[in-house]
Amino acid sequence: MEVQEKKEDPFPKRIKTQQPSDPKEEEDDRISSLPDRLIIDEILSKLPLTKDAIRTGTLSKRWQNLWPSVPCLSFQDFDMKHRLPDFYTFVNQTLNRRSHPEFKNLNKFCICATYDHQFEPHVDNWIRFVINSKVQSLEFYLGADDILGQYMLKDDSFFINSHFTHLSLDGCILKPTGRISWTNLTYLSIINGLLGERMIAKIQSGCPLLETLSLSDCYGFSCLDITSISVKNLEFHGYNRQDQGVLDNIIKINAPYIETLAIKGMLVSKIYLQDVSCLDKAELDFSKWAHDETTSKEEKEEMLIMIILGLYHVEEVIIGEACLPAFRRLRAKGLIFPYNLKVVKVSHPVYDSDDSTEVDDCFDSDSSDDDSSVSDS
Repeated sequence: MEVQEKKEDPFPKRIKTQQPSDPKEEEDDRISSLPDRLIIDEILSKLPLTKDAIRTGTLSKRWQNLWPSVPCLSFQDFDMKHRLPDFYTFVNQTLNRRSHPEFKNLNKFCICATYDHQFEPHVDNWIRFVINSKVQSLEFYLGADDILGQYMLKDDSFFINSHFTHLSLDGCILKPTGRISWTNLTYLSIINGLLGERMIAKIQSGCPLLETLSLSDCYGFSCLDITSISVKNLEFHGYNRQDQGVLDNIIKINAPYIETLAIKGMLVSKIYLQDVSCLDKAELDFSKWAHDETTSKEEKEEMLIMIILGLYHVEEVIIGEACLPAFRRLRAKGLIFPYNLKVVKVSHPVYDSDDSTEVDDCFDSDSSDDDSSVSDS
């Protein structure tokens, strides 16, 4: 009896498989399966605010425990003054969670908030958190209603810190009881701060690696004496107006080792360049506060001439938009400027703030062709 060979079916039966799961569950699984490092470095770290990183926990339960590993914390709440207690509570809760020993030190901490004296203990805790977390880059912006309501920064552990490399302090009064030692600091920006000349000297002596010093609307000094050989870039953005008496004062800038200088913003006092002998590049983009409108133009022109005469040796001097009206009026009067001047190229008409006259009407149209122009810096 012959045994018939069983032939292989050329069309095998379809094997039953599990029915496709819910598309939403598949999407959740796909999100949850991403590597931790990818989620932290490429997604959470690139979100602008920490609250955004926390909210990603709604995408996946696994993500809820990843945001504390982000090396940067950022908080901002200028638009919710009526809910400030909620904001301060949220920041405190977030920092408490981030303070767990399992999480590494922070690279950057940034906070922008409206400040009131009732929140001083909270801000003190934030400062201690910054110190304990060995933050390298700190941006601390506290907006008070007036100067008397500013936060007083007095924790000596803050002023003796080798971890800081970048500091930006806005709305803080610096009150160290001892010395300052920021041995690795390379960039320092102080905004709306009280700075006496002794404090400026103390900062320089305690920052041997400081390269850039930026002062915006600060007050309390009449001589900006920057004699540190490490400081190469000086940015002077206005002088905070305290009383009418400072309108006729002169702020002396003595910075023999700086290589770049920017003078911008609203100047109340006059500026006199005492020693900027190593300067290679300067940018002038300022306005001058005057007693009244009739003297405004003259004071702006006088200020511009005085500064330019102190920059005759500089390789490049950039005239910014705010200085254009005074610059062009002076040129129309026949004043010959040094060869090193360059005018910032602007893409819109520039008007004189004193009389709303377009600056191109202040001189012959042919003279505008003589300007060397550079792109906005």
